Amino acid sequence: MYLNSKRNILVCITQQKTCERLIREAANIKSDYEGELHVIHVAKNEWKFLDNVKEGEALEYLFKVSKSVGANLSVLRSDDIVETILDYIKENDINFVVVGKSKEMHKENNFIKTLENNISNVEICIV
Repeated sequence: MYLNSKRNILVCITQQKTCERLIREAANIKSDYEGELHVIHVAKNEWKFLDNVKEGEALEYLFKVSKSVGANLSVLRSDDIVETILDYIKENDINFVVVGKSKEMHKENNFIKTLENNISNVEICIV
């Protein structure tokens, strides 16, 4: 179990409907604690995900899933995705992050490892 009763949880998602499982897992974790549930998708500036019908539909679906569990989905644009997430963690007093398994094989490029190396006092749950 966790050390304190307040958990501000951040779910990091991509523009895929399968990220619903991450949101639902975070909602289950949050149900035992006070705090807020945040869902975030960071897109690089040059990505035109809203022009892609499939990706736009996926984000709209994930927005509805987020709302159904009492969270807001924030879509941010940045060329430095990890730095943007780290800033969001600090600005919103996040102490628990839910992410999906990274497909990146090289340690230096691994999103999860980069997060772990740059945040302290934040627990990461890999789903």
